[in-house]
Amino acid sequence: MADTAKDQEYEILTPPTDLRSKVRELTPREAKKFDPVKAAEAALERLAPHFGNWMDNETRDLLSAWESIKIDGLNEGTMATLYQAAHNIKGQALTLGFPLVGDVAAGFCHLIETIPSPDKLPPELAERYVEAIRAMVTEGAKDDANKTGVALLETLSSVTDAYLAQFPKKDGAKD
Repeated sequence: MADTAKDQEYEILTPPTDLRSKVRELTPREAKKFDPVKAAEAALERLAPHFGNWMDNETRDLLSAWESIKIDGLNEGTMATLYQAAHNIKGQALTLGFPLVGDVAAGFCHLIETIPSPDKLPPELAERYVEAIRAMVTEGAKDDANKTGVALLETLSSVTDAYLAQFPKKDGAKD
């Protein structure tokens, strides 16, 4: 006979703070005038001056992960830290106004995801990705208007594709 909810032990967790007490409910009149998209855009506008600093912080995390690899060697743990740092940049770059950096980080993530094992990550190519991201953030190479950044992305992509061509495609992998 299957256990019923009455037969199972359980615990009800109560959050320490009821967040409903932290917000004000809009009056019907205020609710009619409220535009959530406009409010979100205004919030982004207020935060925009900090975006460069946030990208600097993300870049420092990537550089730190790369330094750990240079000191401790390449293994599952150091590779995971490096990947996470690149993945964070990939995910945040567009929002923070650095879409070109996001494309470079996406290429780096693709390289790390596609190689069969950490020992197959070419250190020279990985370092080129790390340095490209650092340089682009430092120099403010944000989008396609930066021709040097675009050329760097294209070169990294081409070299990565050529390197990855030697490995068999994983099941379900896209061309």
